[in-house]
Amino acid sequence: MIKLDRATKYVRMKGINKAIIDDVSFVIPRGKSLALLGRNGAGKSTLLQLIAGTLDLDRGRIIREGKISWPLGFQGSFQSKLTGEQNVRFVARIYGADTEELVSYVAEFAELGPFFRAPVSTYSSGMKARLAFGISMGIRFDYYLVDEITAVGDSNFKKKSQRTFKDRLKDSDVIMVSHSAATLRSYCDSGIVLENGKLTYYDALEDAIAVHESNMKRHYA
Repeated sequence: MIKLDRATKYVRMKGINKAIIDDVSFVIPRGKSLALLGRNGAGKSTLLQLIAGTLDLDRGRIIREGKISWPLGFQGSFQSKLTGEQNVRFVARIYGADTEELVSYVAEFAELGPFFRAPVSTYSSGMKARLAFGISMGIRFDYYLVDEITAVGDSNFKKKSQRTFKDRLKDSDVIMVSHSAATLRSYCDSGIVLENGKLTYYDALEDAIAVHESNMKRHYA
């Protein structure tokens, strides 16, 4: 379970503070794979970072029960001066994973070759994404947070990533941000719509998509 208790987060936009989430009390249920929908700039990525604990609230609290991943697709947490392997070792210590087992898994899964032992500062964005995805798949989480990425690389790597991720979701939940409704339908069964700093849960994914699309039409009307 993930519980937001009177949670508020402001961001600075055009010289004013905007509430990304505004005094929200909300329970994200266990056993659901959730699509997180909202307009561009609504704060979906920020909300994922708050849930992950990589950003702090301005007010309120988030209660987390279970092991939660960092947002896949967000590589800002890597130490660029360290090698890929050194970053893996650091993450293993943070999450209490078997270090050598995780290093071996990520080295094989991410397919970075000699770059695995090169500084992350030399990586392309795709290589960083592969490293992040490999680490995420190497650690068992109760909740996977996904921000616009489920697979990277060539077609064979994408197929392998999709198979592995779907296997993980047999025992875990996902909270996913994507502009692709087809991607959301592949992985999610329910939805949350973020609109004007508030969250609304829909047990049926199609209901959430319909509300989001209606919000978008009003926005551009």
